[in-house]
Amino acid sequence: MVSKVYAVIMAGGSGTRFWPKSRQKNPKQVLNLFGENSLIQDTVFRLDGLVPAENIFIVTNAEQKEMIAPQLPNLNDGNYILEPAPLNTAPCIGLAAIHIKAIDPDGVIMVLPSDHRISNLELFHQRALQAVDLVKKHDCLVTMGIPPTRPETGYGYIQFSNEREDLPDGVSPVITFAEKPNLPTAQRFVNSGDFYWNSGMFIWSVGRILAEMEEHLPEQYLQLSRIAESHGNDDYQTTLENHYNRIRPISIDYGVMEVSKTPIMMITGDFGWSDVGSWDEMYRIQVTENSDSSGNVLIGDAVTHDAENCYVDSEGKLTAIIGLEGVLVINTPTATLICSRDKAQDVKAIVDKLRKAGKTEQL
Repeated sequence: MVSKVYAVIMAGGSGTRFWPKSRQKNPKQVLNLFGENSLIQDTVFRLDGLVPAENIFIVTNAEQKEMIAPQLPNLNDGNYILEPAPLNTAPCIGLAAIHIKAIDPDGVIMVLPSDHRISNLELFHQRALQAVDLVKKHDCLVTMGIPPTRPETGYGYIQFSNEREDLPDGVSPVITFAEKPNLPTAQRFVNSGDFYWNSGMFIWSVGRILAEMEEHLPEQYLQLSRIAESHGNDDYQTTLENHYNRIRPISIDYGVMEVSKTPIMMITGDFGWSDVGSWDEMYRIQVTENSDSSGNVLIGDAVTHDAENCYVDSEGKLTAIIGLEGVLVINTPTATLICSRDKAQDVKAIVDKLRKAGKTEQL
């Protein structure tokens, strides 16, 4: 067991690109998309032998904790850090960091999203330990980069240097981070050979990430410092709500990683990773093992005729499709989604329209 390593699992999102199955009261991380376990159960279970249960912290909100906690009976209230409001990844990570600093100022943090899929657990453990070793030796920032298999516009990218000097295999210096690109730019990234997908998994020391936030996000750091002063006191909750809500939402990539002057290292994440970020990604994951002779993936009660490369997930009633190609159909008791697979990233736009229209019962 690795000592002084802490896992921070970010679990406050609602998975809008997985609507209509993912809802505010049933978010993506608690869904059973692959077998018996939910995504967050798999995230916690894959830490077995890597991080002790008492060192796992799940950052979420009070409402989602009520859904998550029954799925993780081996964790207790002390494993949860509750955000008063969702403010993107930098405040989430900062809040976790001040909690861990109060326990272990020298600790190393592994930041993990709650809704990823990793198929090679042994290699994931090897890469994670490699990252922890880098942090302990060099006090650097470490990110996991995923070798791209296609020009994906739904991911950020990491540009890395092939001049690795005396670094171990699988470790490369980071040159820069790139936001989600358009398709021609994504194709150029993939063709270059020196861009990997940004997995959103990070490893660093408690002191390093807080120092980075103090330098690059001073306003957020000030509010976090005031929260830290009340940690363990009776007025903690009041202080948390008062100061956390003053923090401007910002991602850790934009707020720290893209501007840091500290050396950043990338570990090659060649362990069968998927962010399960869209219904089209669900199709890609399952098509090799769970498709018919026409490349259709059918979940639940579904039938096709003259259809190719479609994904149908039908809950509680029969869904039939005829003469379609490359289409997603997600059928739930209260809503149905139909879209082209190449437009799967746009599902969030439907959620935004429903929210603006006040149709909160569908969210």
